Amino acid sequence: MDADLEDLARRTRRELTGPADDELHRRLTAIADPDALATVLTQTQLPLWAREIAAFRLGCAGDRRSFEPLVLLLNHRDPERCVSASHALSRLGDPRTAAAAAALATNELRVAYALVPVRLLTTLRAPESAPALITALGRRLAPGDPHWRVALACVEGLGALADERARPVLESALAHPRLSAAASAALSRLR
Repeated sequence: MDADLEDLARRTRRELTGPADDELHRRLTAIADPDALATVLTQTQLPLWAREIAAFRLGCAGDRRSFEPLVLLLNHRDPERCVSASHALSRLGDPRTAAAAAALATNELRVAYALVPVRLLTTLRAPESAPALITALGRRLAPGDPHWRVALACVEGLGALADERARPVLESALAHPRLSAAASAALSRLR
């Protein structure tokens, strides 16, 4: 078992409720057949952790049947689930991933859960990445916006992408105390 799957298995083990869960967990972390893992994604009445393990394993193996479940997990309220989904999506190689991450990062109704999609966009370095980060950051610059961690991740992502289109929004971010240093560093990467 690789280290990433081992971390996921350790985390999800906390959610087990009895011997049947123990056996299912053991089987899902050991099974090698992608078709058997894909079947888990469509079975009803299985716990979320079972679908997460199956989607994670399929995504890391490049199996596109995991795309939709991973995107749902990327937008989950549990940050650990979001991070494992992001990891699998970055390894999946599905061309739809950047558009899905951009939609999640810019969805104002789900902004509290946008941190991991923002970071995924930076990792992907896709054509959708910079425009989505620019949009998300521009919205976070409103006075009193409570989502400064999302704003900071956008600033850092735009610095990593070094896209000249980000200059105006990064210059605006200079006025925000929590963003100023990161915005200055990001702007220096554009020069």
